[in-house]
Amino acid sequence: MPKQAKSSKVSQKKDAPQAASTAASEKKVTERPSERDRKKDAPHPRMQFDDVHRVEKAKKRAIVNQSEARNRVELFRHLPQYVHGTQLPGLESKFFQLEPMHPSVYKVGLQYLSGEVSGGNGRCIAMLLAFQVAIKDYSTPPKKTLSRDLTAKISSYVSFLIECRPLSISMGNAIRFLKNRIAKLPLTLSESEAKASLQSDIDRFINEKIVVADKVIVSHAITKVRDNDVLLTYGSSSVVEMILDHAHELGRKFRVIVVDSRPKLEGQGLLCRLVEKGINCTYTHINAISYIMHEVTRVFLGASSILSNGTVYSRVGTASVAMVAHAFGIPVLVCCEAYKFHERVQLDSICANELGDPDVILKVPGKADLGHLKNLADNENLQLLNLTYDATPSDYVSMIITDYGMLPPTSVPVIVREYRKEQLWI
Repeated sequence: MPKQAKSSKVSQKKDAPQAASTAASEKKVTERPSERDRKKDAPHPRMQFDDVHRVEKAKKRAIVNQSEARNRVELFRHLPQYVHGTQLPGLESKFFQLEPMHPSVYKVGLQYLSGEVSGGNGRCIAMLLAFQVAIKDYSTPPKKTLSRDLTAKISSYVSFLIECRPLSISMGNAIRFLKNRIAKLPLTLSESEAKASLQSDIDRFINEKIVVADKVIVSHAITKVRDNDVLLTYGSSSVVEMILDHAHELGRKFRVIVVDSRPKLEGQGLLCRLVEKGINCTYTHINAISYIMHEVTRVFLGASSILSNGTVYSRVGTASVAMVAHAFGIPVLVCCEAYKFHERVQLDSICANELGDPDVILKVPGKADLGHLKNLADNENLQLLNLTYDATPSDYVSMIITDYGMLPPTSVPVIVREYRKEQLWI
């Protein structure tokens, strides 16, 4: 009997760890998100434009009639390459035929096509304000629920805006936020209360995640601007302009070098505004960046997005500026709002990018006699490539200034995890 009792005790001891491990594994399984939730959190697959069957299906559903460019660049065949300047007249003629499209969304789409609205924050705010007006005018059809039908409406609006111009990463985050708020609307709310709640959410998102976030970034970045500094910036970033304006208002003595590039020449607008405010400026093009960099003390750059591996996704040319600054030992400070952070990882500018109008790189403004290539646009031996964005590796970025503070590129996953996965944007 004692031997049997002893053996039973030993077997109980052996079984105990197994039971504990199975309980722990069951607990882990229950804590894991469901497959459906994980699919919701995963980035939406990007359209591959080298897939003929998918492109044909997309054309049948498309509202914007677009004709493909004749001489497409082979390396970027997976990206849309259309003849620019032909979509706008056809879309304007369809205004009264588009019954399901709200006029405010239609107007924003036209502004995207014409280039009247540009910039990450500007495009995102215009889109959200259009959605806000569409929600205000929305009424739930009979035998349908508000959350499902309104989500489908927003999805159709988003598809139309993508046809006008591919979405920026920040716009994708804002759309995800809005759909999440629609899905979490209490069923006890009336239609008017639900619409008022969504409109209030949009207002607070714009205010807290863009307007107030920019002010917080300025308050952090201003500590990096000292007297007798020579600050270099590239293109035109709204938050960098706010930093320079605030430093000037505080009486800091500094000089700004505005680096620009064709074909957009965005830096010219920034240069004019800074000079009008009395800020001492120097203007140069990106091909002279290595000659001017030895004067610079700090580089301030804007960003379209910050990816989870610390890569900075911004206007094309940003990577070149950051690399030259790194070679000269100059600190590179990137200013970016936290709502532009994304869990995507990108190592190059080829897999995901946006192609601008290729014809604009053939023309030199005000120089008609230099248009030697204007008759070669349709030549099958010439492929024109006008990239919109590039990816700057984290090795060339000294610090990222965001509304949650100043952090190194290695800490980007913390922002993505803590502030994105909680789904508590506001």
